[in-house]
Order: sequence, then C-alpha cells, then structure tokens
Amino acid sequence: MTFSPTAAITAGALLIAILAFIGGASSGGQMVAEMDRAAQAAIAQAGGEPITARFATNDGWPTRHAMLSGGQGVDEATRGRIAEAVAAIPGVGGVNWTDGTIVAENVALSFTPLHCQDDVEALLRARTIRFEESSSSFDPSSLELLDEVAAALQPCLGSIIAITGHTDSSGTETGNLVLSQSRAVAVKEGLISRGIPSAGLRARGAGSSEPAEGLLPSDPANRRIEFSVIATVPIAPTPVDTPGPR
Repeated sequence: MTFSPTAAITAGALLIAILAFIGGASSGGQMVAEMDRAAQAAIAQAGGEPITARFATNDGWPTRHAMLSGGQGVDEATRGRIAEAVAAIPGVGGVNWTDGTIVAENVALSFTPLHCQDDVEALLRARTIRFEESSSSFDPSSLELLDEVAAALQPCLGSIIAITGHTDSSGTETGNLVLSQSRAVAVKEGLISRGIPSAGLRARGAGSSEPAEGLLPSDPANRRIEFSVIATVPIAPTPVDTPGPR
C-alpha cells in the first residue's frame, strides 16, 4: 500500500498537532498545579483559609483565571486582600468570585452602562423572551428575538453582561427563585450558542423580589428577563481583571 506525498505531509502535520495539543495540556496542567499551590498559600497568609481557588473552566480545562469560592462569612476587607494576593501570583490572568454578580473589580472604579444595554432594552420593550409554562424551555416564538439580542450584544463583547430572571408572585418564592434562575441560565446558554463568550456572562434569578417599576408583584408582566451591560472605566485592552472583594 502506497501513500502520496500530500497524504504523508497531511498525516505528519496532524501528528505534530496532536503531540502539540497533548504537550500543551500537560504543561498547562503543571502550570495550573503550581498556581494552585501558590494560591492556597497566599489565601492562608491573607487569613482566608475557608476560601479556595480553582484554576479550571467548567469543562475541566486548565486556565490562568482563578475562580474563588467559599468564605461567605469572611469580611469584605479580607476578601479584597485575598483577591489581590491571588492576582499577584505570577501567571494568574484574572480573579473571579463565584458568589459575586460580576467579575471581581476594584471598588474604586465606577461602572458605566454601555450602549448595548439600550439596544437590548429597545428590543425587549416591544417583545418578551417567553418560555413554556412553568419551564425554562424557550417558546419557539422567542428564538428569533434571542438571535436579535445576541446580535445587539456583539459590539460590547469584553464587557460584563448580567442576565436576571424575574417572576411574578404566584407560587412559592422558593419555586420562583429556582424557575427564574433556570430561565436566566437558559438565556445565558442561548447567548453562548449564538457566539457570546461565556466568560462575560452572569446569570441570576431574583424570583418575585424585584417587580418592575409601577407593577404589583402579582402582575404577570413581571415574568421577564433583564440585561445589564457594564464596563469598568477606563476600559483596558486586557483580560486581566483588577481584583476585589466581589
């Protein structure tokens, strides 16, 4: 059996790519392990041992961006010191908190709404992202609107896009919270599938605790999804976030 020169070159290139991928994953895992050890030592030194740092994506891939969790009883000043200590570790690219609504930011910076939020709100003034009754499955009629929302958000990629699900006050508040959270997550996943990077998306369920202005909590019009698109000032062309307590 003979192989053409082109096939041999292609096979060789594929083999090199596979070996490079394996080598990259191996070196990435080693780098993450080193940063993980350094982070735990930095957290302990800062007095926040209940807090842990994770250097992996949701899919389990190694990442330089630390996700801090735990320590709900730790005061804000200590949380801030911990975030700064982890961010100072060589190789760390950014610091997030799992229980924060946004990426960890320096509290001295202000947040500026971006024009994308106005664009999205304009879309949602006439139409609503709808779901099947008591479900987080989209009503088919809302899929086109989700396409338009994703397109409106494209110019502001790199900012933080907060997605908040709301319900009316019918049903138990526990159930409302679960439903509103699952619907916010469904919108987040829908945006990811439409090309919006997951790193900048935050999903939260508010239940019926935040009715729309001028509406009674029981009004069905409170069943809605809201978006907040924000960026820190000044905007820096870097993925590294300034660490903070939240």
